[in-house]
Amino acid sequence: MNKVVYMDYAATTFVKPEVLEEMIPYYTEKFGNPSSFYAVSRETKMAIDKARGNVAKTLNCDLNEIYFTGGGSEADNWAIKGIAYAHRNKGNHIITSKIEHHAVLHTCQYLEKQGFEVTYLDVDSEGFINIDDLKNAITDRTILVSIMFANNEIGTIQPIKEIGAICKEKKIFFHTDAVQAIGNVKIDVKEMNIDLLSLAGHKIYAPKGVGALYIRKGIRIDNLIHGGSQERARRAGTENIPGIVGLGKAIEIANNNLESHAEKMTFLRDKLIDGLLKVPYTRLNGPKGDKRLPGNVNVCFEFIEGESILLSLDFEGVCASSGSACTSGSLDPSHVLLAIGLPHEIAHGSLRLTLGENSTEEEVDYVLEVIPPIIKRLREMSPLWEDFLKKGDK
Repeated sequence: MNKVVYMDYAATTFVKPEVLEEMIPYYTEKFGNPSSFYAVSRETKMAIDKARGNVAKTLNCDLNEIYFTGGGSEADNWAIKGIAYAHRNKGNHIITSKIEHHAVLHTCQYLEKQGFEVTYLDVDSEGFINIDDLKNAITDRTILVSIMFANNEIGTIQPIKEIGAICKEKKIFFHTDAVQAIGNVKIDVKEMNIDLLSLAGHKIYAPKGVGALYIRKGIRIDNLIHGGSQERARRAGTENIPGIVGLGKAIEIANNNLESHAEKMTFLRDKLIDGLLKVPYTRLNGPKGDKRLPGNVNVCFEFIEGESILLSLDFEGVCASSGSACTSGSLDPSHVLLAIGLPHEIAHGSLRLTLGENSTEEEVDYVLEVIPPIIKRLREMSPLWEDFLKKGDK
């Protein structure tokens, strides 16, 4: 097998050459500890500040509201635990949704064991929360709402501005996991009334192991990591300078190319969706149009298992997934697909294809060429398909 078609950009991206080029000096000659006082260290501190400014510009906030972390999961944990512990004297109720990333869900489940109450909002068949459900869930003990900006599996973009307005009116903190949204849609934390926002570098062509948390100025939040006085005494640990520099460069590029990138991804996405839906007994998971992430495709092929599809695609050189990369070792169907109402037997047949920087129309055509015979062959081997045919429901 010589041909490799990568369609799992939601899981991770490569590091862009221009990003790596900017990072390399900070592994070699520019290696000073930013906490020291000599010139070599001042140089690295300036590099961190530059990266912080690039992130702040993208989100339309002040650079002193950006704190670098070890990734998106750490940022989610910090936002939720930090607000919960710092404001438990006001209340112990948190609201989130049933389709959040496990970095949010597992954090909320952990807090439930610590005496906090969590409401997990239902979503509709396309993955949207109901705004009235959110309003009705708020009590005088609610201190935090955490709703992801865009879903990592089915691409649903939530009504973030509307959610932010409700939280502002009720004087409740609003956190959003924007790991998948950054670089794909425009984000303005001021206009959207977002108080805390998580992001990760490796989703936008920066290295793994670096992320950021936006914390609106004036918000009291407990630290997650204790030790030194780095990140203005809020996140201890010597900074990952090359990673931070890479994140700063990558988010600058993403922000500058946002519209052209989204236009290209939307065209390829829609072509891929239209082609896949020509396969009989195939359903699209998530919405169509501008309420879906530009590069996200998620479908279910009835009567077969997603793992079998992935193995067959791998043999053809296509890299894909059946859902979140963080749960790829699980035999259970996606919690997201179950939450939108799919029965287990259909949710098991899911395929997620996500597009990115190097995706081409030729690659989309290739995938649309190899998938139909794969589905046909797997169905011919499936007892579920055999039972279906015996019932005469052709």
